[in-house]
Amino acid sequence: MTARPTAHELIATHRPTLDQALEAIRTRAYWSPHPEHPKAYGEHGSLDAAAGKAAFDALLGTRLELDQPGTDDWVGGEVSPYGIELGVSYPHADLDVLLPAMRAGQAAWRDAGPETRAAVCLEILKRISDRTHEFAHAVMHTSGQAFMMAFQAGGPHAQDRGLEAVAYAYAEQTRTPETAEWSKPQGKRDPLTLTKTFTPVPRGVALMIGCNTFPTWNGYPGLFASLATGNAVLVKPHPRAVLPLALTVQVAREVLAEAGFDPNLVALAAERPGEGIAKALATRPEIRIIDYTGSTAFGDWLEANARQAQVYTEKAGVNTVIVESTDDYQGMLANLAFSLSLYSGQMCTTPQNLLIPREGISTDAGHKSFDEVTADLARAVDALLGDDARANALLGAIVNPDVKARLEAAADLGEVALASREVTNPDFPDAVVRTPVIVKLDAAKPDDEAACLGECFGPVSFAVAVDSVADAVDLLRRTVREQGAMTVGAHTIDPEVARAVEEVCLEEPAQLSLNLTGGVYVNQTAAFSDFHGSGGNPAANAALTDGAYVASRFRVVEVRKEV
Repeated sequence: MTARPTAHELIATHRPTLDQALEAIRTRAYWSPHPEHPKAYGEHGSLDAAAGKAAFDALLGTRLELDQPGTDDWVGGEVSPYGIELGVSYPHADLDVLLPAMRAGQAAWRDAGPETRAAVCLEILKRISDRTHEFAHAVMHTSGQAFMMAFQAGGPHAQDRGLEAVAYAYAEQTRTPETAEWSKPQGKRDPLTLTKTFTPVPRGVALMIGCNTFPTWNGYPGLFASLATGNAVLVKPHPRAVLPLALTVQVAREVLAEAGFDPNLVALAAERPGEGIAKALATRPEIRIIDYTGSTAFGDWLEANARQAQVYTEKAGVNTVIVESTDDYQGMLANLAFSLSLYSGQMCTTPQNLLIPREGISTDAGHKSFDEVTADLARAVDALLGDDARANALLGAIVNPDVKARLEAAADLGEVALASREVTNPDFPDAVVRTPVIVKLDAAKPDDEAACLGECFGPVSFAVAVDSVADAVDLLRRTVREQGAMTVGAHTIDPEVARAVEEVCLEEPAQLSLNLTGGVYVNQTAAFSDFHGSGGNPAANAALTDGAYVASRFRVVEVRKEV
């Protein structure tokens, strides 16, 4: 039987990784301890591809035991976007029993201190990393991501975001020293002397409300930021994407117990079909932190109604790219085509509106009219997705019927520059796979302007004709201010245009990518270097990850004593 790791042993094991993460968030240079390539896994006891697939298959049709207090039922019902029933059952909790049990372990977890908490969190991430192939299948069959994307975004990239949150949490908690000797001179009298201790204390139980499209990538930052700052974490997955987060909870509980802490510091809140427990949970007095990714309507409701909690939301926005000029026309088209196609546009960072002057743009291939740019982009998407095997690898599957309905309705909004087509997946014939649609709109027409100002989540993009670059910049400003944006892009060789777009993004805080023509895309962000969202516009009130994202998850309590 393997001996349980002590806190000292966990610190010794993981302190070098923590130090590297702290250096990475300071320098913003590229770094990741989690390999992106599937073949990198399989050594030193890790699960290789075959073992990971077998582990996933073994989960199907089973009960996922968590040994949580208050279990009063077993629930499930997930169906993969690829057409298979997962058949996994999860414990349903009596919250009046579970929540007090979760709070019971917080004092010991608080007293363990930031370094021990960070080491335990890193051990959780290490064990998840060892099972990346298994987690990739779980993400794929709940989100509809193609396997390679599920492997990378749901595995190493999500683990990077979790580690990044731990690093920020550690940095913020250790900004204040643990102890201080305070002495105030009083002239001829003896000085006033105090000994002071400063302890980071948790706010309470954190609620992490998961999303359907990126359950681990969007879930891990909040989960690990709260856990590393001393809070218990209740994980409430999206009902169509329970498995990846339930496995995460299972690993976390195992590590906590082995390290000598209460496993109930992390628990799962699965729900019955149609139960809708998020609203009731969010307003319970025990819940003091909420992390949410999803629709604007529910995010706004949380911000307005969960008044007892610190609420972090990533909602929805209308992402915009201004196309004014380029010195790499083919590179620009290829980059945009990939950005519009990846995961069928089901990313909160996918461009929706491409603002193009109606008189056209200047390029290294000569002047291109609005119609030519739109037609060339449509051909670039067709070329990218013309082979069905490649299309399936990039598109994945449509995650839910609402996305499919929006895609089908988009063709009625304007002139179709690129029609969507069905793609057959030979491995999963029941999967709904569709290529993107590109619709032409005219910003001068009120109905068209209204269409491009509303979010149309999924594989739908609008090529919007504008009267001038100034009009494009004004429309960008209005869009970010009123609707929010997770990403903004621009293609221009004019420094004045670039500066005007940058000024909009500084005034209406939004993350900007300029002139991407290579292998980096506007809808991708790298942990430790890129900020996901800004927290400064309606799309999100927080950024993944900065100091503000973790600093309000704890408070510092001071104890003063006379010497």
